[in-house]
Amino acid sequence: MNKFITNTIVLYIGFGALTTLVNILVYWLLARQAGVPYLSANIIAWVLSVWFAYATNHRFVFGSQRSGLVPLLSECSAFFGGRLCSGLLDMGIMLVMIDMLKANDLLVKLFANLAVISFNYLFSKYVVFQHHGQGDVLR
Repeated sequence: MNKFITNTIVLYIGFGALTTLVNILVYWLLARQAGVPYLSANIIAWVLSVWFAYATNHRFVFGSQRSGLVPLLSECSAFFGGRLCSGLLDMGIMLVMIDMLKANDLLVKLFANLAVISFNYLFSKYVVFQHHGQGDVLR
């Protein structure tokens, strides 16, 4: 494994953990402390954590050097599109596990985040930030 891939994985795991912390903390504050319904709290937590994730992935994890409006919008829209898919995955897991299976919401939230992190890494690596040699999807 080359140094770029190793550093990328370490940074992705670190910032992924911080993104998960943002997501769970915002969810907990809204759902448990402010009494916001869990699906609404989950949507707000997701939006805030996606903004945080894009900023950290763009700048620190993949060191994107894209410049100009069109290339930057392409990268940003691909990132948010992937995160929309993983957000739907998150919501689906929450809905099925909590409403149908009556599981503990915070345990489900942790499980859902593991699935989401895995999806997001693969999507970011092979689609969004592929200009650093991770893939050829957008070229």
